[in-house]
Amino acid sequence: MNERACALLLAGLVGAGPGARAAPALTGHGEGWDERHLQESDTEEIRQTFAGGARPLQVVVDNLNGSIEVVGHDADRVELVARRTNRARSPEKLQEAKRAVQLDIDAEPGRVRLYVDGPHRDRDGRTHDLGARHMGYQVDFDFTLHVPRHAEVDLRTVNDGDIRVTGIRGGYDVENINGGIEMLDVGGAGRVYALNGEVHVTFERNPSDESFFGSLNGDVEIEFRRDLAAELRLKTFNGDVYSDFEVSAATADAPERERRNGKHVYRVGKSFGVLVGGGGPRLEFDAFNGDIRIVNRD
Repeated sequence: MNERACALLLAGLVGAGPGARAAPALTGHGEGWDERHLQESDTEEIRQTFAGGARPLQVVVDNLNGSIEVVGHDADRVELVARRTNRARSPEKLQEAKRAVQLDIDAEPGRVRLYVDGPHRDRDGRTHDLGARHMGYQVDFDFTLHVPRHAEVDLRTVNDGDIRVTGIRGGYDVENINGGIEMLDVGGAGRVYALNGEVHVTFERNPSDESFFGSLNGDVEIEFRRDLAAELRLKTFNGDVYSDFEVSAATADAPERERRNGKHVYRVGKSFGVLVGGGGPRLEFDAFNGDIRIVNRD
């Protein structure tokens, strides 16, 4: 198969019916919860700068509530601005929030780690958020970081914020539970996953190693340079797969094909692979309840 210009590659896996439903968003607030109950609030801004001379340099942000923005710059340092917002249903609960939830900052040569700790963490560091309805308060951290372009980033948040990364050339592991992920003009290879949100990535330089891009309840759109050469592994359940690039499938991996409205439609019961530009690193795409779009950005 050799199809051009947004050829429709896949239209739902076998077994996907019209009654399929998306998984609910994960939240700890509870049904009927109204955040207007959190009438007490205050804010705090945290600013710090860290040396970034070591290579490789890893920047880790492990958040619960709030957004994360990371921007690559040419300076050899990490600049942090974190805006903390405390909200509670009483003055007493506001003070409890300030005591219970803390931002742990750990900086050493080659690594800067920002970790939001509190009652929502167990001993293994896993998140078990009981929500503002149970706790009587909520603490949000909105992070903005400027990091050297070569930095590797490991970013996570759960509620009330998107993740945005711009101008990074290093590796990445990025995950958002109840929000979207946008990565612009990046290089490197890694993993990007949004459980309940859309994923949009544009590459300044195509990945040279294995990578994964996925969402349970959202579209996945990845924009590559015209010289893309890769093996693409594709899977969706309630969505379609489109590609701007000419593709060819290995004989043993080719899905069943039919003609529909003048387009080639490929139906499979599992993930399938196609080659772009003769093949290269394996790039995996998984959108359970959404479309996958492989875009030529040039």
